[in-house]
Amino acid sequence: MTASATELARDVVRQLLDAGISEVVIAPGSRNAPLSFAFFDAARDGLVRLHTRIDERTAGFLALGLTRSHARAAVVCTSGTAVANLHPAVLEAVHAGVPVVVVTADRPARMRGTDANQTTDQVGVFGPLVPTVDLAAPQPLELEGHGPVHLNVQLDDPLLPGSRWEAAADGAGADRTSRSWSDPPPPVELPLGPRTVVVAGDDAGPPARRLAEAAGWPLLAEPSSGSRTGENALRCYRLLLGEGGDLAGRVERAVVHGSPTLSRPVQRLLSRADVEVLSVPGRGAWAERPYPVAGTAAAYAVAGPDDPAWLQEWRDADRDVARRLDALLAGRPGLTPYEVAGAVHRALGPGMQLVVGASSPIRDLDVMARPTGVGERRKVIANRGLAGIDGTISTAVGAALGRRHGSTIALMGDVTFLHDSNGLVLGPTEPRPDLVVVVVNDDGGAIFTTLEQGAPEHADRFEALFGTPHHVDLAALCAATRTPHLEVGSLPELEQALASPNGGIEVVEVRVRRDDRRELDLAIRSLAAASPH
Repeated sequence: MTASATELARDVVRQLLDAGISEVVIAPGSRNAPLSFAFFDAARDGLVRLHTRIDERTAGFLALGLTRSHARAAVVCTSGTAVANLHPAVLEAVHAGVPVVVVTADRPARMRGTDANQTTDQVGVFGPLVPTVDLAAPQPLELEGHGPVHLNVQLDDPLLPGSRWEAAADGAGADRTSRSWSDPPPPVELPLGPRTVVVAGDDAGPPARRLAEAAGWPLLAEPSSGSRTGENALRCYRLLLGEGGDLAGRVERAVVHGSPTLSRPVQRLLSRADVEVLSVPGRGAWAERPYPVAGTAAAYAVAGPDDPAWLQEWRDADRDVARRLDALLAGRPGLTPYEVAGAVHRALGPGMQLVVGASSPIRDLDVMARPTGVGERRKVIANRGLAGIDGTISTAVGAALGRRHGSTIALMGDVTFLHDSNGLVLGPTEPRPDLVVVVVNDDGGAIFTTLEQGAPEHADRFEALFGTPHHVDLAALCAATRTPHLEVGSLPELEQALASPNGGIEVVEVRVRRDDRRELDLAIRSLAAASPH
């Protein structure tokens, strides 16, 4: 006997709850009504927390942010273009290894290939990297893994249930399980001697720090690595790796954890023929490195510490460059994006969380964030799977809602903010986190001024193609969504706003210059070359 839409939807929801789904994001639609009703009844029984968004792209990134804060989420939408709008968040999830569950409602298979309303081929729509289960009837689901899974649920009329589902009484969530992890293999022991650095990319985690500390090696950790803590982490490693740097030229071996994609100097180091690269792969679908690798292991270890003089050279140079960087910024008129990033990171107290947008803000933070103490639970999240600016507000809202203790700050540029301004559209009964969104507004795409296309010979077309000034009134935009907005113009004002948030979601706008960004970055990159170390 064929299952009804209600029976199929309830079976899917029951298995999701049993698999540990604790948050569900729903984008409204007709075809997904059976799933929406089932999740609503489960939420009323206290089995899941429900979020509703009118924009599927926003909904997808909200689920991504929730899952990145260890509250595994599912996102549910109707058929047709609604599914395609989830694609940016799904791509980020698959390349970052975030196990979001994507549930798309579909017409029955007999309608495929016809001109039925809102009907297309949704099976495998997210590509070969995302496993798809096409469901026409109840069946056991495999939901474990290190990335997203797509459930495409065929739902036939009638779409509305005849009665409320007593989800708890029906046993939904009774077999709830958490994700299980197998014991890791023993680490591979590394010989001491070669001048070694540990590179910690996005989501590298504590193992990178522990290896660096055990061996006494410099730790070059990106802000979102989860490793930028302790005595071995360096603040200005990216500048020390710049062209002409003596220390960088003497590196003989690099042990890479996570996914380092943030800076060209790191990529140049890892691509050098005279540097042996050892890899601890990240969690994303594509774990292969884009440069030659001499060895790969789940973990590396050492028998004891290496020569301490190597680490001390890096520490001395790092302190010298950091001191001169701070002096350079303090001597410039107005507030620079680097100073904004530094203020935001200083405001991040123990137990707090920071979500950083792509493009310039994450790179500004990379040279301004001083390493913090081990175990202080200062979490930094960035969508580095594909490093897009998509969905950053929604990711931050999800990450803040998923972190039940401690407030969250988000740092992003104005274009990133505008790209996901729909993330501020929340219904009156929706859960609202404590989230301060700091927007560095230079009226356009500042990062391109620092790249090849920002060179003077391209000035006649730069603004039209890359600078893209928008002149949007962010205060008015925030007013439209009833989001509190504050514009600050000085470092003390910014520090005060970060120190005394009002609760809920609020936006702090900081206007900075863009016309001097290229010259500023050139001055900063030259600091290491002038260092005596």
